Amino acid sequence: MRFLPRLIFSTALGIATFLSWRLLLRSPATGQRGDLAPREEEGFTLTLDTFLHIQQLRKKRLRAFCSHPGKVTTLPRSPGDRAWLLSSLRVSTKLDLLYCQVPLTGMEEWQQLLGKLEKENVTLPVPLPYPWHHTRETQLSKFNLTEIEAVLGSYTKVLLVRDPFHRLISTFMQGMGSSPSFSSFVQDVLDSGPRNASTAWKPLVSICQPCLVQYDYVVMFGFLRQELGYLLQRAGLPVDNLLPEFTDSQVQWTYGWLSEQMFSELSLQQKQQLSHFYRWDLAAFPFSSSFLSDLHSTPETW
Repeated sequence: MRFLPRLIFSTALGIATFLSWRLLLRSPATGQRGDLAPREEEGFTLTLDTFLHIQQLRKKRLRAFCSHPGKVTTLPRSPGDRAWLLSSLRVSTKLDLLYCQVPLTGMEEWQQLLGKLEKENVTLPVPLPYPWHHTRETQLSKFNLTEIEAVLGSYTKVLLVRDPFHRLISTFMQGMGSSPSFSSFVQDVLDSGPRNASTAWKPLVSICQPCLVQYDYVVMFGFLRQELGYLLQRAGLPVDNLLPEFTDSQVQWTYGWLSEQMFSELSLQQKQQLSHFYRWDLAAFPFSSSFLSDLHSTPETW
């Protein structure tokens, strides 16, 4: 009986997904424009110029966030500290790509795509100035300090981001935790604190270190296929017939409805604590449509 609420939510999610598909076929979505994202209207095609403009806006916001004190902007000299700080960063030496591995942000499809590209006979347009052997993607923390600095200075760096409240819901729905209800799951998350949090729900800023790593592309969940297509094109990598079937746009639409239901389960104190827990993510990334953003702290607390 303890997992009955999760079963009910799973059923509701399935129904909502079905209804969202019907609505998508009948009328355009009306997303908020504060998210610096491409329009979700039916038939809209993202142009390269629009994509690049959106990227500039996202990175401008990120730079403004990183300009406040207390952010990690330099590599630790201690190998142990570096290993902990960079534990979620992955590299592909064949593709000259670096990315942050965060669950439930479209990472499975992204890594599937990288696997396909690894098998291609890829010739990059600008070879890097050091003769590393091509290997499968690996942890950046396994390289020495000189190599890490070289990667950070020359690789194409990609960050996939998603509304933190949606990440929490997805984590709960997939059973990553033993809590019988969403409210008790959220309380477990809050009690664990950000430092001891699982990567499934840990704040993106803490996982991906965007003030240390100057990401070239910040890609929003909900727009993966079009944005990643242009990203790979700009990186000089082949994209024709290699992009997997992304479902994030449908999932994003459904979670817009589901978020309201789940948010109503939480107490006011839990909502405020969650907003504080994710305050840096809400400041660094364009999540203005998140249910947590209305409770978001002021810039003085960034």
